[in-house]
Amino acid sequence: MGARIIDGKAIAAAQRERIAAEVAALAVQGVVPGLAAVLVGDDPASHVYVGSKERACEKAGMRSLGARLPAETTQDALHAEIDRLNADAAVSGIIVQMPLPQHLDERAAQERVAPAKDVDGLGPVAAGRLLRGDPLFAPATPLGCQVLLREAGVAVSGADVVIIGRSQLVGRPLAMLLTAKQDDANATVTLCHTATRDLASHTRRADVVVVAAGRPHTLTAAMVKPGATVIDVGINRAEDGTLFGDVDFAEVVEVAGAITPVPGGVGPMTVTMLLHNTVLAARHQHGLA
Repeated sequence: MGARIIDGKAIAAAQRERIAAEVAALAVQGVVPGLAAVLVGDDPASHVYVGSKERACEKAGMRSLGARLPAETTQDALHAEIDRLNADAAVSGIIVQMPLPQHLDERAAQERVAPAKDVDGLGPVAAGRLLRGDPLFAPATPLGCQVLLREAGVAVSGADVVIIGRSQLVGRPLAMLLTAKQDDANATVTLCHTATRDLASHTRRADVVVVAAGRPHTLTAAMVKPGATVIDVGINRAEDGTLFGDVDFAEVVEVAGAITPVPGGVGPMTVTMLLHNTVLAARHQHGLA
């Protein structure tokens, strides 16, 4: 019998209904959350990502306040645009779409975003608060993984969780989220990476494996404990355009107890959690949290 498929689309849709209801309730109080996406240059994938975020905002009843800048924008001009958005009371949250053109400093741009509007959760204040256990904005993809586990009924408290990948975007913040002392966390987390010896020895004992390595075939069936839950954060594209993850899905689905597909698993949760963070930012900025 194959694993239960964790339907990220359905869980994301339910979360977006909740968010839309919260936005409607805030509107009654005269508060309309607004998300500003700063996009520099003409990267096609970035335009697609930003477009999907803006459409999701509008569908939830939020303002979409994007800023488009030419590829030749200087660092000073980019900072000036971020400063403008920081000062704009209509803007609840700001994201700087990555990647930026090579001549721009991505870290400096991210750190320019006011902590109260850092809905990507990637700035030093957000990261520091997450590390000390009182996050305001957790990065959207790891937060989406945590919500997927909770909504799928996966018991995380006390569980052995192995995360493959130590990026600032997923692996490190997810480890902090899942070790927090709360009901949908409180796990024992092992953070594996490229220098981990005998990766399979870690994954085979895990109750939950999260794969965010950015590399196809990172997790095979022989590396999974029967009945374990597998969350695949990876996204790769085959020559024919087909999307697939970092997990050998066809094999692992026969061993795992529950698994996320690619596409349709973690992906829909990322934009959804960005909307969640934007609503949270609006609440804090208006003293309604």
